[in-house]
Amino acid sequence: MYLRPDEVARVLEKAGFEMDAVTPKTYGYRRGDNYVYVNREARMGRTALIIHPTLKEKSQHIAEPASEMKTCDHYTQFPIYLAGEHPDHYGIPYGFSSRAALERYLERLFD
Repeated sequence: MYLRPDEVARVLEKAGFEMDAVTPKTYGYRRGDNYVYVNREARMGRTALIIHPTLKEKSQHIAEPASEMKTCDHYTQFPIYLAGEHPDHYGIPYGFSSRAALERYLERLFD
């Protein structure tokens, strides 16, 4: 069982991220130069945290991504993936089974 999007959002806020965007599909969070999204459509939480593609390599040494990438027109702080059917912004999705696992991941990735 993965953390739901609202649980991921609470962990991000506890880790010092501030929500600066809300759409029907996402919450956008910023801490300094770092930006992440919470995928509000991740009902089961498997793809609840979306990180910037430039962090992919560093992140893979910390946790396994849920999939290669996730596209969404609401990820406006992220680059556009042009090779798909429709050009859309994209990021790397992650899911976590506990708050402690997500907290450790955030510490290792952003500190």
